[in-house]
Amino acid sequence: MGISSWQTDLQSSIHQYEDLRDACDLNSDVSNAPQSDFPVKVPRAFLSRINPNDPADPLLLQILPTLGEEQDDPGYHIDAVGEFNKHLTPGLIKKYHGRALLITTASCAIHCRYCFRRHYPYPENHASQANWAKAITTLQADTSISEIILSGGDPLSLTDAKLEKLIGQLENIEHLKFLRIHSRFPVVVPSRVTRQLLEILRRSRFKTTMVVHINHANEIDKAAGKALNDMYSSGMQLLNQSVLLKGVNDKVEVLTQLSEDLYSNHVLPYYLHLLDPVQGAAHFDVDEESAKALINSIRARLPGYLVPRLVKEIPDAAYKIPII
Repeated sequence: MGISSWQTDLQSSIHQYEDLRDACDLNSDVSNAPQSDFPVKVPRAFLSRINPNDPADPLLLQILPTLGEEQDDPGYHIDAVGEFNKHLTPGLIKKYHGRALLITTASCAIHCRYCFRRHYPYPENHASQANWAKAITTLQADTSISEIILSGGDPLSLTDAKLEKLIGQLENIEHLKFLRIHSRFPVVVPSRVTRQLLEILRRSRFKTTMVVHINHANEIDKAAGKALNDMYSSGMQLLNQSVLLKGVNDKVEVLTQLSEDLYSNHVLPYYLHLLDPVQGAAHFDVDEESAKALINSIRARLPGYLVPRLVKEIPDAAYKIPII
């Protein structure tokens, strides 16, 4: 089987700090590389939306390693959301009633520096194809689960054939009703939204929700917009989940524009997350009071359906905690 265009696009990604620095024309005094075990990965499609003359570009800040990652900050942990001990089988996590999450792969389209799974133990805790049978058997036995969530890494890192096989196995579990997929691919590598992928999801018996992760309106270029519109036209519910990030989207004008641009592309702005306290990302933190003020300002500007829910995740809580 030949390599798909999206796989070619992914293979051309930048993987070295020096290459990223050169591509964005950064001076060494602006961008000192930290010693990090979380490598650089930036697709060319995403890179093309970064202003190379702006060291504070909001897209650049999401993917550029900085010395702030080396800080050992109290209150920040490698298991930021308390999921390491919630595995039912390798890669199958159950934190909330009625839902289970499958870590389908360790691979992502892009390495976001604020990622709450940047320290996740993928080698022993992801649902590789060898572990699918264990996960499927466990899901079959737990009739309290009605929604299966595909996560990662990024589940769209799997080929269409592998996704079709996995979804087919999940469809055989009668008590599963809903399929949710969390992905950055439709925006950072829009070519991933292939006709075959759309057809697989269109044919599925599941009510499918695609949760995209978009933090700034500049991420939505023409190609990304087409990918979002194609998914919507295929019958998927599209939701967005953003992370509130200092210097990236912590301004009312930025969040207002994001909500409007999302909705223009058939995506509802569902969640605005406070930063998960993962070790290495403290420099992105926006305090809770500032976040509340931002949401109140957005409410004064936008209709209610365009105001995302401000939430935070607390380990062992029964649900995501609403802030306001």
